[in-house]
Amino acid sequence: MKAIIIERLEQYWILARFNRPIGILILLWPALWALWVAGNGKPDGLVLMVICSGVAVMRAAGCVINDYADRDFDPHVERTKQRPIAAGKVTPKEALMVFAVLCLIAFGLVLLLNIYTIMLSFIGAFLAASYPFMKRYTHLPQAYLGIAFGWAVPMSFTAQSNSIPAVAWVMYLAVILWSLVYDTMYAMVDKDDDVKIGVKSTAILFGGYDRQIIAVLQTAMLGLLVVVGQMLHTAWPYYLGLLVAAGLSVYQQKLIFHREKDLCFKAFLNSNWFGMAVFAGLAAAYLV
Repeated sequence: MKAIIIERLEQYWILARFNRPIGILILLWPALWALWVAGNGKPDGLVLMVICSGVAVMRAAGCVINDYADRDFDPHVERTKQRPIAAGKVTPKEALMVFAVLCLIAFGLVLLLNIYTIMLSFIGAFLAASYPFMKRYTHLPQAYLGIAFGWAVPMSFTAQSNSIPAVAWVMYLAVILWSLVYDTMYAMVDKDDDVKIGVKSTAILFGGYDRQIIAVLQTAMLGLLVVVGQMLHTAWPYYLGLLVAAGLSVYQQKLIFHREKDLCFKAFLNSNWFGMAVFAGLAAAYLV
């Protein structure tokens, strides 16, 4: 009996992608950017813990509901056919139960924060739950992903300062563009399979201009981050961090140049270092 319980928990762990923390890290960096700005370099410890934990839990919930929504698609995609639901190791009903538990945990965490943040959490939950279904209706699910998980930016500001200043919305827009960049690279891996099964994505929408459009999005996103620095009158280390991030963007372009699946996925993974570079520069700027 104990072995069965452990095996089920292992499958739920995999379903929630806790075994692949890269997604948590990429979603966490913008929240940390926002917290450091809202807290003037010294965010409140409780707020930091709740936001970081909430991002991790809601990312997991998003993965679960995504696999539930894609349960008829995933068996036909090389990269996803071994996911727990697609492989028959977790039932759709179990997935919905895991999703509900994760959402309850996230809501319990946000109750530790102010009422403004609690109200925003309902919008965030709706966005996260509805995102997986967007690929059926629009070629821009990657943008919706940015809108959904980038919502941690305004929530971080309200949690720390009980307000959403103009700079928060500029940062939020930058995060949406960043999501379009890294998730399009991710979608390039599945492009052939997605075309066959009728799933929509920016990788399909952009067609042969995918690399060029990604480059434009990278430039615009970095430009918005420069605007954030100007609005905050940030010290020089922040711009050094952006310079490193720009270098990483060039490297990502090199990786996706021939549209090889493994290298496109490597470019997606490299986005973690982009987020870290921006945060390191921002944190250092407050120390200066």
